[in-house]
Amino acid sequence: MNGQNIQNIDISNIKNKILKLKKENDICILAHSYQTRDICDVADYTGDSFGLSVNAAKTSRKTLLMCGVRFMAETAKMLSPRKKVILANPHAGCPMADNLTKEDVLKAKKLHPGYAVACYINTTADVKTVCDVCVTSSSAVKILENYDSDSFIFVPDKNLGSYVQAKLPNKNFVFVEGCCPIHNALTKEIALAAKQAHPDALFLVHPECRPEVVEIADYVGSTTGIMDFARKSGAKKFLIATENEIASHLSDEMPEKEFISPSPLLYCPNMKRTSIEDVFAAVSGNGGLEIDLDGDTIRKAVNCINEMIEFG
Repeated sequence: MNGQNIQNIDISNIKNKILKLKKENDICILAHSYQTRDICDVADYTGDSFGLSVNAAKTSRKTLLMCGVRFMAETAKMLSPRKKVILANPHAGCPMADNLTKEDVLKAKKLHPGYAVACYINTTADVKTVCDVCVTSSSAVKILENYDSDSFIFVPDKNLGSYVQAKLPNKNFVFVEGCCPIHNALTKEIALAAKQAHPDALFLVHPECRPEVVEIADYVGSTTGIMDFARKSGAKKFLIATENEIASHLSDEMPEKEFISPSPLLYCPNMKRTSIEDVFAAVSGNGGLEIDLDGDTIRKAVNCINEMIEFG
């Protein structure tokens, strides 16, 4: 028996143990769509960050295990404050979220009095305490179109902010410098080369990509939106301009279609920090990091999420 077969058997055993332990220990496993297939296979819910937190709030299980990055676990804790929330890998962070501080936002508010602060869901709980409304990549345009302000400080993703600004020309936007380093790594030159190599493929792009990449897309949308578009489309070939695990998941789901990542740079090492072994250790009670947010932080931070729900 070769090494690959042994590895497959070991992973299968670990997955079976995880499925058993999560039931015994009353744990709901949440896996972001960028996680690898083995982790998604043992999850109760997979999807984008906010969708995971909403589903987590509905479950009766007392413990939530987030397979993603820290801000996602914080959001889950904010929406389920009475539940125990564990981040599967204690070191899994988001550079875009971690590079923005509450002080950065307060400074921007002083420079732009009267502007509402719109924060992307990809922000820390601490930052959310001083923001007015939260948005996701799928809801940002609708929410800010309906929100009762004509001027916004948009944080922390200037690329998503530019996309929203282009859709809402009657609104005023200022940006605090920041973006997703993974999506931002996809340049127009790389995108055009991929399109030239695959002229029969539809180009599906996440709005965290650069504006000049968004401009040449056949479809722009969130991770969930990209996956839904690919499922419903009659096309047979797609370039998937978001984290490359999505192309892999879609290929597994629809082998009759072809899904291609336009660049190896679309790889998030922070999402890939979490392994199936981390999940096993966490459900066994021997790993992970419990997320602890004080009541005042939760109360202040959840306000901008409530505004998102009201306007979105």
